[in-house]
Amino acid sequence: MLAILIAAIYDGWIFYSRWSSARELEQEHKTAEADRDRKTIEMLGGDQLKILNFYASPPSIRAGAQSLICFGVNSAKNVRIDPPVEELHPAVSRCFQVAPRHDTEYTLTADDGRGHSVKQTLQIRVTH
Repeated sequence: MLAILIAAIYDGWIFYSRWSSARELEQEHKTAEADRDRKTIEMLGGDQLKILNFYASPPSIRAGAQSLICFGVNSAKNVRIDPPVEELHPAVSRCFQVAPRHDTEYTLTADDGRGHSVKQTLQIRVTH
């Protein structure tokens, strides 16, 4: 009878220590994941309204060719590009094609819906 009691206590201790170790590992994983998430948000500008990037590739094209405009914004509620090219939504990374017929300056405007806005321009040159 004593041997059965000792075996039960031993088995209980094994299960408890494994559960405890698994719980500690899970907590360490959650802490590391939260730290990575925080660092990512900080790299993107935190909660600050910011244009992360705005560029054309290639920035110079021949007439009739296309260029890719790419943009990324942080903490924006609305974005637009003038002259209008297509309906846009805030994104950390988004690209779309344009085919201007002549040199064109594009202006990206992002706002946070609380009265703050940021702007950036780029130019695509068209050779004939």
